[in-house]
Amino acid sequence: MGLETIRNFLAIDDRLATAGQPSEAQLREVSEAGYEVVINLGLLDPRYCLPDEAGLAAALGLRYHHVPVDFKAPRLADLERFFEVMLREDASRRFVHCAANYRVSVFFSLYAQSRMGWSAEQADAHIRRLWEPDATWCRFVEDARLSSLIRGEKA
Repeated sequence: MGLETIRNFLAIDDRLATAGQPSEAQLREVSEAGYEVVINLGLLDPRYCLPDEAGLAAALGLRYHHVPVDFKAPRLADLERFFEVMLREDASRRFVHCAANYRVSVFFSLYAQSRMGWSAEQADAHIRRLWEPDATWCRFVEDARLSSLIRGEKA
């Protein structure tokens, strides 16, 4: 199958990949590909999540972090928690996902802007590779860029 079959899979570099929700078989492939950490920004919604992703990840030897982000109401506190997990797991190979890689594209691009030297233009281009954010998400990006998180004063 290959990791490329996961919805909206993007390899950022050799230590970080983002995607939409993987199936159980695809999560096994994530482990087999050498990823050590799974960070899930999706809600535990039975319409698109695995029944026990945390349990499966643990059985596969993956460290699992769940940072649930309400797609209709993202919060700066969620972004701060995401930054904390990303920084804590910085030395590991990380696989970050949500339902469709929309939440993740925004959260990761803001992380990259804050911690990896990306410009706002690079961050925006990364998001738009996957989707065109609605007014809620555009406002969230704007608020995040005005916050201390993006200026590097916290997390």
